[in-house]
Amino acid sequence: MTAAVRPTRPESVVVVGAGQGGFQTAASLREHGYPGPITLISAEDALPYERPPLSKTYLMGEADESQLWLRPATYYVRRSIDLVRGTVTGIDPVARTVRLADGSGYGYGHLVLATGARPRTLGVPGAGLRGVHVLRTAEDAVALRASLASARHAVVVGAGFIGLEFAAAARESGCEVTVVEALDRPLARTVSARTAGHFARLHRSKGTRLLCGQGVAALHGGRRGAVTAVELADGRRLPADLVLIGVGVTPRTELAAAAGLAVGDGITVDSRLLTGDSHISAIGDCAAFPQVRSGDLRRLESVQTAVGHARLVAARLTGAPGSYEEAPWFWSDQFSTTLQIAGHAEGHDAEVLLGDGPRAFSVLLFRGGTLLAVESVNRPVDHLAARRLMQPGAGLTLDEARGEGFSLQDHVANRSGGYAGSVG
Repeated sequence: MTAAVRPTRPESVVVVGAGQGGFQTAASLREHGYPGPITLISAEDALPYERPPLSKTYLMGEADESQLWLRPATYYVRRSIDLVRGTVTGIDPVARTVRLADGSGYGYGHLVLATGARPRTLGVPGAGLRGVHVLRTAEDAVALRASLASARHAVVVGAGFIGLEFAAAARESGCEVTVVEALDRPLARTVSARTAGHFARLHRSKGTRLLCGQGVAALHGGRRGAVTAVELADGRRLPADLVLIGVGVTPRTELAAAAGLAVGDGITVDSRLLTGDSHISAIGDCAAFPQVRSGDLRRLESVQTAVGHARLVAARLTGAPGSYEEAPWFWSDQFSTTLQIAGHAEGHDAEVLLGDGPRAFSVLLFRGGTLLAVESVNRPVDHLAARRLMQPGAGLTLDEARGEGFSLQDHVANRSGGYAGSVG
């Protein structure tokens, strides 16, 4: 039997995109002992930073810029990571080079695309008025925070996680808030109807006006070019001196497509996160990768996925090949409520409710008797147990979950022969 060939380390690595995934790639390469040059290219004029606080503590002024940094500037110097600020305009996969807008270029032995995604905008009249915002970057958050300081009437278009997190922050700041959602419920694409109903009631109980099944026809402004109202598809006008557009994101695939790589809803990669070019990987929000259970190509927009992708690529480039098999997990903080999700519940046909009251519960979602996801509201122990159940080889049947006195943590502990309260 022939011994497996150990992959050759690339002579240099260039990472395009310095978000959580891009940063983690560079950091993990050094942690694995990679000795070659690492270039981390950021399109933003800032040190790599965390994005989740942008719609929470940073937006509310409870954290400053330095508290967002993933590492201080000295970290990159000490670890010989060349942090470059600039916009990559093209990739030459034959010469293995990337070129920047300022005319400079960098050669690579391996290229990691961590280009992320951009917020979708509204294609309606008035979308460019002053006071209309998106929230993706620290610069976006600074502008939004400044508007919120003087706003009286905020309208949020889109009841996804970003929209609802901002709505909660705006209500807590004393602003009147209306959330407009085209679908029939908030979080319709990401959680079950039961969990969505809980968050609809939560926001309404805090004074937020929630309008579902409504489209936006136009934004209207005053003489000074600032937004003053949102016109709905049914003709109603909502007063607004601040509008947040939170209708999802579009993956940044242009560089990959121009380089001849396969793209769809994201840059197409295999289970190793490799593109069709063996010298180029793609990770994080921009990457469409095969799901562990279904094999379907899907993008997952989460910090955890970006970090997991980065660690796998770094391990592969330093001689430890493997496939990405981690189950997704997400979280969202709204008011004093925390939602934690393990798995992905699309297409579920059965559910089991666990809980001790209307403010703390978990919904177990199944398809064909197989557990797909667990949504936990203010039940962190359930969430930790659920993440264990999402690992390859673990499992829970619908009949087991429906058993009298069923407990997620007891089930996991019994299967593993130990405590279920932590995830490695």
